[in-house]
Amino acid sequence: MKKSTFTAMILGTIGGILFALGMCMVLIPEWNAFRQGVVMGVIGAVVLLVMVLVWRRMENKAPIKLSGKTIGATLIGIAGALLFGVGMCLTMVWSNMVAGIVVGIAGIIVLLCLIPFIKGLK
Repeated sequence: MKKSTFTAMILGTIGGILFALGMCMVLIPEWNAFRQGVVMGVIGAVVLLVMVLVWRRMENKAPIKLSGKTIGATLIGIAGALLFGVGMCLTMVWSNMVAGIVVGIAGIIVLLCLIPFIKGLK
């Protein structure tokens, strides 16, 4: 295993755990840890961003160029993830099974639309 892959794996795991724990702290009202959860989630997101930057530097890849397509793909990814998350919340937190499944499937479809958007159709 290359050093860059190992480093990305470790930072990705740490960032993912921090982000997930922060989201749990925010979404589970019994924990009474909303502010702490937001802070933990932001720290996890920053670690994940640092992981991408460190990995790209270790692999000697060019910096990510901001273009309309990059921004569009990012916005589509954010919208899909939010829809998927809202569907999960509707199902698990607010006990609205049918609406949660419908919104979650819509989120999955939006995320699947990223593949042809980024790779293109041939």
